[in-house]
Amino acid sequence: MRIGILSYPMLFQREGGLQVQVRETVAALNHLDASMSAELVDPARQKLSDFDVIHVFSAFNGNFRVVESAVELGLPVVLSPLVSPTWNRNAGFRARVADRLAGRICSYNLQTSYAQTKRALQLADLVIALGEAEREAIINGFLTDRAKIRVFPNGISRQFFTAKGELFRHRTGIVGPFVLAVGAVSSYKNQLGLARALEGSELPLVMIGPVAREEHDYLQSILKSPWARWLGALDHEDPLLASAYAAASVVALPSQGEIFPLSVLEALAAGTPVVMTQDSALQLEGSETMLRKVAWNDQAGQRDAIVGLASRPPERTSVQSMVEQFTWQRVASQVAACYRELVPAKAA
Repeated sequence: MRIGILSYPMLFQREGGLQVQVRETVAALNHLDASMSAELVDPARQKLSDFDVIHVFSAFNGNFRVVESAVELGLPVVLSPLVSPTWNRNAGFRARVADRLAGRICSYNLQTSYAQTKRALQLADLVIALGEAEREAIINGFLTDRAKIRVFPNGISRQFFTAKGELFRHRTGIVGPFVLAVGAVSSYKNQLGLARALEGSELPLVMIGPVAREEHDYLQSILKSPWARWLGALDHEDPLLASAYAAASVVALPSQGEIFPLSVLEALAAGTPVVMTQDSALQLEGSETMLRKVAWNDQAGQRDAIVGLASRPPERTSVQSMVEQFTWQRVASQVAACYRELVPAKAA
């Protein structure tokens, strides 16, 4: 079985959770079964019709056209949409009203991103959500049939489970307690709010992640704090990244919204507790002592949660046990079962 993997054209021009998800899924699928071959499709050089199944990652950035093309060719389509859990019935209703108004104003020569996402979800044969919150958002916000949605959380690369903090401390000279924020530096990720929340706590903030040109001023605003430090971007496979997670007292992700953030899973795999935004699809039963969720704009709540975890850290092995089931091999076996389910159905 030949599986074609696609997303939007500029996907790999930056680094983030989706890029890791795509690469790790492809690699795990190709190690799973000799009869199965997964590869990233180059639409300029390859035809969709050369593949048995098309798997599209992200329902945004024009990817609905990929889904449409595959469906027109009679190919089964799996869609990993990455829908924000903030979508609910009210948000979906407002978006549909706005879409109709925009259509009337422009003589229906304009499609909103909501309409494009909704079409991709409706056309796909199977939809893979990363958690229950995303599944409910797909159903309630985009009126998608519940029966065709599967829930498969992301995996975690093994190097994070075995990481030690010594490498990071030796390379950076940071020896005391600190809070780590991993991800693109931007107002959406809210590192400035985090820096302000940590003022006076004696917990310095260390940031790892890329900075877009338009966010340089934002970065400089953060670095005005003598307690904030930016180490630049690191490759996902760089041992220094895994070591940073292990060395940190707390990992913080106070962004305005997340779907199923890999940085949180990786931090827990390294044995480090996390404080993150409450607007997320990530749900881990029994994780209250090591994973705290706080509103992205609640600086006092963030500070209290971070200081509390840093002063009374949970046992590292118990933190790791919360996520030991999240492997890319498990993800690959679940996704492969979807492919096998679809191919006979289409052939019939």
